[in-house]
Amino acid sequence: MHRWLGFLSGLVVFIVSISGCVYSFQDQIQDALFSYRKVNRGSGDMLLPSRLIIIAKTKYPDGKVSLVNYYTPDRTAQVRINTGKVQHSLFIDPYTGRLMHDDPDFKHNFFNTVKSIHFYCFFPPAIGKTIVGASTIIFMIIMITGLVLWWPRRKFDRKRSLTIKWKTRWRRVNYDLHSVIGFYVFSISFLLAFSGLSMSYDWLSKSIYWVANGGQEYKKELKKYTSDTTTKVQNIVVIQPIDAGFLYARKRSPKTEMMLISPGVLPKSPISYTCYPRVLHFSYSDTYSIDQYTGKILKELPNTKKSTGLVLLGTNYDIHVGQIAGLSGQIIMFLAGLISASLPVTGLFIYLGKKKSIQLRKGRGAHSVRQRRLDKSLN
Repeated sequence: MHRWLGFLSGLVVFIVSISGCVYSFQDQIQDALFSYRKVNRGSGDMLLPSRLIIIAKTKYPDGKVSLVNYYTPDRTAQVRINTGKVQHSLFIDPYTGRLMHDDPDFKHNFFNTVKSIHFYCFFPPAIGKTIVGASTIIFMIIMITGLVLWWPRRKFDRKRSLTIKWKTRWRRVNYDLHSVIGFYVFSISFLLAFSGLSMSYDWLSKSIYWVANGGQEYKKELKKYTSDTTTKVQNIVVIQPIDAGFLYARKRSPKTEMMLISPGVLPKSPISYTCYPRVLHFSYSDTYSIDQYTGKILKELPNTKKSTGLVLLGTNYDIHVGQIAGLSGQIIMFLAGLISASLPVTGLFIYLGKKKSIQLRKGRGAHSVRQRRLDKSLN
């Protein structure tokens, strides 16, 4: 089972693991490479989201804004605007309104391409999601079967099973790299796979929510709100609803370092605000929703009032990439991803080595039979 399931999923596991490693430090890499992601902190307040939308619409009048993102005071704000076939990501100084950078094909920049490979493994999304999901489940089964194979039967075998014998044949070193390191990384790799699956499949995230809440479902926090399309917008508006919601969310969540705003693209969709206490970390969020026509508060759900299940689901991404434990956690998850990518490779070498050994033994056996027959004929 361990061997043949490895053949089925090995290549996909290798690609998914390597792409995950490349993507894991994408924020730090982009901060180091691209100066437009940072700005000098201004003396005044940040521009309101309606003003950022006007700047984006001035450049692309026919575009539809899908996101407005605020980060820490020393970072540019980001506006995503769809012009049809192309989704632009505009980086704007939140104090002066100056356009710092226009990424004309945001979905296909390097790191988003890496993320797409991680999710879909070069396949179309519908097919790739199924293949990657199935391979991840198989990988989890392989890890369990590998643990059973590794488990020492006798007490004096335990030390040998926990150390790599470097001063021996390369095949033995390869075997130890597969089995010993595989054991050490078992729990972290299993967590990597499980957290990745829970972000991809609703049935698993709903199961986690149900189990973490002891079988209870809190309908109020899961309720979907809509804007009232029958309300007529007055010609004279003191403050735009999206700005009113922004000011309200910032007042109610004063420790916010990052705010993601969905401006309500569809007629019935509300304007949604997600406030995070740490920039580029997606845990412990406060969420707000308002009517896009009237500015009426529809939903206010601070993290302190969320159920255990919802809080756990909110930390899923940070757990998956390790940043919930800071830089050290990211490094641990990065190394676990590299080791997970190495396991199919070392496993393949183990299989090829055993196959070659069997062939050699068979060849020696055939040679012995021929020799005995020759000796008998000579006698």
